[in-house]
Amino acid sequence: MVRTMSRGGRTSSGSLVAAAFGVTLALSVSSQALAQDRTPTQRQTLSDLAYVLGQSHALRQACQGVTDQFWRGRMVKLVEAEAPDPAFNTRLNSAFNAGFSAAQARYPACGPDSRAAEAAAAARGQALAGSLAKPVADN
Repeated sequence: MVRTMSRGGRTSSGSLVAAAFGVTLALSVSSQALAQDRTPTQRQTLSDLAYVLGQSHALRQACQGVTDQFWRGRMVKLVEAEAPDPAFNTRLNSAFNAGFSAAQARYPACGPDSRAAEAAAAARGQALAGSLAKPVADN
C-alpha cells in the first residue's frame, strides 16, 4: 500500500494536545491503580482507550509515515503503568491492533477525512481518560 505524506501533514495542534492530554491523564491515573485493581468498567475503559490509541497510531502514520511511533509509544507506556495480568495484556494489545487496523483500512492516506478522524479519536481518548480519572478525583 502506498501512503501519501504531506510536509504540512502534521496533526492540528488542538487535536494533538487533546489526545496527548488524555493519554497523559490516563497514565497519571494508571500509576495510582494497576489494571488488576480496576473495576470491570474501568478495565473496559482501558480497553477502549487502547483501541483509540491504535486508531490514533494509524491516523498519525497516514500523515507522518510508517516510521512514526508516537502513539505506539504511548500505548507501551500505558501497558507498563497498568502492569496488566497476561490475559488483560492480550486484551489491551488486541484492542490497540484492532483500532490500528480499522483506521488504517478506512484512512490509508493523509487528507481532510483522516484529519477529522484523528480529531474525533483525540476527543474520544480525552473523554475515556477523563472517565478513568473521575473516581480518583472524587476521592
